[in-house]
Amino acid sequence: MKKIQISPSILSADFSQLGNEIKKLEQGGADLIHVDVMDGHFVPNLTIGPPVIKNLRKYTKLPFDVHLMISPVHEYIENYANAGADIITIHPEATKNLKESISLIKRFGKKVGVSLNPKTEIKTLIDEIDNIDLVLVMSVNPGFGGQKFMPEVLDKIRELKKIKDEGQYHFDIEVDGGINFSNSKIVLEAGADILVSGTTVFKENDGNIKTNIEKLKSIYSSILENYFA
Repeated sequence: MKKIQISPSILSADFSQLGNEIKKLEQGGADLIHVDVMDGHFVPNLTIGPPVIKNLRKYTKLPFDVHLMISPVHEYIENYANAGADIITIHPEATKNLKESISLIKRFGKKVGVSLNPKTEIKTLIDEIDNIDLVLVMSVNPGFGGQKFMPEVLDKIRELKKIKDEGQYHFDIEVDGGINFSNSKIVLEAGADILVSGTTVFKENDGNIKTNIEKLKSIYSSILENYFA
């Protein structure tokens, strides 16, 4: 039986208290810490870079799930690996050679993630599927937090699940963008293994992080109960 993981996005955290916010996430039952890196070029927003990630590393032992929305990405992989990323996720559109970038991430001993924007097709990564640890399905156009979930990506999640099961691959399917208590059920039913959620984790129930993470995890438990009922 698979275990659903929650990777809260610190994009929705209080940036003046990031260390404490990460501690709260660990205490609240988060499985990973999702770090959105944006360059103002590949996506229309700027966030944080390697020095901040390196300084945040001391606040938790949870894996840092680092999503690089930067271009060109290849020459910056080493910086993020050395800063303390455990998973480095890149976009196929942001590198001249996806195979070489994947190899570089692996050379630094990190897990490899490849992200698919809403309009990016699965075929862009299929040749490297054996070398990928995580496929991040974007359910919004990347760049800003708090956007609404795009239900049209559900078919992509289902197709990835089919590829994974039929090929007996071991990559995780992660979904990021507008994930909340209402839509997480259909996302999990489609085949997601990891939910990225920022606004819901940090803002719902008066900001009670533990309650919000537990509630997201409980949704999968209810799916299983109905399945075996």
